[in-house]
Amino acid sequence: ADGEESKPEAKKKLKVVVTGGHPDDPETGCGGTIARYTQQGHDVVILYLTRGEAGIGGKTHEEAAAIRTEESERACLILGASPKFAGQIDSNTEVNLQRYEEFNDLLAEESPDLVFTHWPICERDHRETYMLTYQAWKYPKSKPFELYFYEVASGLQTMHFWPTHYVDITSTEHRKRAATYEHKSQNPEFLYSLHGPMNEFRGM
Repeated sequence: ADGEESKPEAKKKLKVVVTGGHPDDPETGCGGTIARYTQQGHDVVILYLTRGEAGIGGKTHEEAAAIRTEESERACLILGASPKFAGQIDSNTEVNLQRYEEFNDLLAEESPDLVFTHWPICERDHRETYMLTYQAWKYPKSKPFELYFYEVASGLQTMHFWPTHYVDITSTEHRKRAATYEHKSQNPEFLYSLHGPMNEFRGM
């Protein structure tokens, strides 16, 4: 009506899902972006394909899975995200009709607006995660969602990545770093020696 100030339209609350092959992949690949979404009040779920069962030398799969699950939960707490696990086994991941259905069901439960996953030219478990996520994007069981890619350990685990979108993580890089350092079993100093320079390079 005349004389009344128009109120800005409230921003839609988004559901974001980040899929990753192992604990620490989503955190190192796009932890700053995750923190920005949660900082703005959006819901983020990190869907790990495995619990990192093969990722700690000298530990059984069960022991490693327990340790790395706890690390993931602490990292998610820092980022403001919720962890979810797809139930596959580190270094023995599968892509077949049953696995496609299972993974699509997990994503459908979240009904995301957008999903981030591994760039497809990458190591095996990451590549399987991409394939399962891509299939769910192409044939969604819930509403359609947007699909974006991220990199981890560029040149070592992610190859030939050509970004088209850049996110300024200046305000959230400290949370990405802190979440990475919760993965104490994975030599986080080495992890961040790869991802800190990656942040700076993309930031240029």
